[in-house]
Amino acid sequence: MTSLKNDTFLRALLKQPVEYTPIWMMRQAGRYLPEYKATRAKAGSFLDLCKNTELATEVTIQPLERFDLDAAILFSDILTVPDAMGLGLYFAEGEGPKFERALQHEADIAKLHVPDMGKLQYVFDAVTSIRKALDGRVPLIGFSGSPFTLACYMVEGGGSKEFRTIKTMMYSRPDLLHKILDTNAQAVTAYLNAQIDAGAQAVQIFDTWGGVLSDAAFKEFSLKYIRQIVAGLKRESEGRRVPVIVFVKGGGLWLESMAEIGADALGLDWTCNIGEARRRVGNQVALQGNFDPFALFGTPESIRTEAARILADYGHGSGHVFNLGHGINQHADPEHAKILVDTVHELSRQYHGG
Repeated sequence: MTSLKNDTFLRALLKQPVEYTPIWMMRQAGRYLPEYKATRAKAGSFLDLCKNTELATEVTIQPLERFDLDAAILFSDILTVPDAMGLGLYFAEGEGPKFERALQHEADIAKLHVPDMGKLQYVFDAVTSIRKALDGRVPLIGFSGSPFTLACYMVEGGGSKEFRTIKTMMYSRPDLLHKILDTNAQAVTAYLNAQIDAGAQAVQIFDTWGGVLSDAAFKEFSLKYIRQIVAGLKRESEGRRVPVIVFVKGGGLWLESMAEIGADALGLDWTCNIGEARRRVGNQVALQGNFDPFALFGTPESIRTEAARILADYGHGSGHVFNLGHGINQHADPEHAKILVDTVHELSRQYHGG
């Protein structure tokens, strides 16, 4: 593998000195880019795009051709793991992901098992292909959904606003949900380790729905299993540390608990003040975030002002990776994204070095 030309992102995650605050954007390869839409049309469907090594590589690189980003993130989907478990993932037009076989019966849950990683070889092939295409330009991030977030889709059969089915199971048959979560945690650990073996240089665990849980339920049904994954991950590859980022949307209440699970960094949504978050976690972890994705719909001046505020709130020193507080919206203007990236690089230098 080629040596890295820009390792600022990895150094910031490990709280090592950097010259400026690095930036990448969740969902940076996606529908807001016209070139992505063209490639997606060529692929035929979203799943076909994920499973086509050449096209998945192409869309991963696309945002790097437009913006001076400090990391690439594998183009894939969090639901590849339950799909490999045989639940029958498909994408309904305008409705998002669905499963043909939701996990709502005890007999089906009893049969659930960690999938053969060979069923996910297309993901690992994409990782290796992307690393080759990057040629050391920036690091590549691998990722997975958290056990609880995956379980939400697996039990509900798709997206949900109320999470009634999974919460009913959680309160009436917690043993069944724990079986799903433990299986998911084992699968995610194997999946992320295989991504690292294929060339991922950092990994992120997305707990998109952890924030819908009560305090006690989050610790029992989400954080416990994320901790299990972090403990089982390979942390060294190609002679350097592989940082682990944990992102819990709506997780600002639990920063202290999350900082203790062994991750290198915590991702913040836009509801936290990043300076306050830094005081709460101390030196335990780096922080990633936390620009409101909808702030990109403002004016160039307001985008710069908001980026400057977040940088000032974090303050001096390393340990900050600038990002959005969630994925970039499909209707965002790419030119506004460029303003954000360039502003962070320009204004952050005053907080680093002498």
